[in-house]
Amino acid sequence: MRASLNGSPAFYMKLGEQNWKDASEMTDKIVIVPTGAHEQHGHHLPLLTDAMIGEEIIKRAETQLNDSALILPMLWLGHSPHHLQFPGTVSVSSDTYIRVIEDITESLIGGGFRRILFFNSHAGNMTPTSVALGNLQIKYAQTHPDAWLVSTSWFALAAGAIKATGKFKQSKISHACEWETSQIMAAHPELVQDKRPAVNTLMEINGKPSQFFTADYSKGDSIGVAKTIDQCSPTGAFGWPYEASVEKGNLLFDLAASALVSLVNEFAQWPEQFTPKVTE
Repeated sequence: MRASLNGSPAFYMKLGEQNWKDASEMTDKIVIVPTGAHEQHGHHLPLLTDAMIGEEIIKRAETQLNDSALILPMLWLGHSPHHLQFPGTVSVSSDTYIRVIEDITESLIGGGFRRILFFNSHAGNMTPTSVALGNLQIKYAQTHPDAWLVSTSWFALAAGAIKATGKFKQSKISHACEWETSQIMAAHPELVQDKRPAVNTLMEINGKPSQFFTADYSKGDSIGVAKTIDQCSPTGAFGWPYEASVEKGNLLFDLAASALVSLVNEFAQWPEQFTPKVTE
């Protein structure tokens, strides 16, 4: 802990701005690990869209989190092999990403931290992150039963609040869509192109939409279908990016930041260990 300009203790949320001695005295804090990606986002959004969105949410949440959390730098490299057909995409394999998440987490656990939250902005990171944290929970369940390893994505965490506004044409996130386009318009308007070709049509069977596969990602499906992005959209974009606005982008950022703050505030109060109660 360093002194502020007026001589009183000053708390810095960014773990990377601490020295190791100060960090050793902060192991009771939650560590937030933001994760994004470097992948195509259609003709109209930058490759770092996911990372930029995550960073802006963290920025807006910081002022409300006080001293309850420490934040790592954005992990911009993600699991995006389904986007590799589009130039500029940089990805690692599932096995590599799992190992990266495991190594980050074990570094923190080894340093004494016990509450770790992966805050994600790219859907492709979700499965390997879950696998990695599951592996470590099994590994440390007996030796570190006080370790809490948590992951979430902003678009899942804030989904209910976003839907409740009734302000969006899309009921869920897709890709380079109304939601993401609105957010980059709000955070980095100079990087948004005017022409935004996207796929927003359903796969049809005998003239009727499929009951099981929504090819434009406009709703959650009850099945998983393995397809690369270029197989479903030649431009790499989905949904209704022309419906985007700065106002919608700021609303999305504020709702996501508020949801993150609520999660962190409760997470900070969780017991060291969960004790399940059995009903006889």
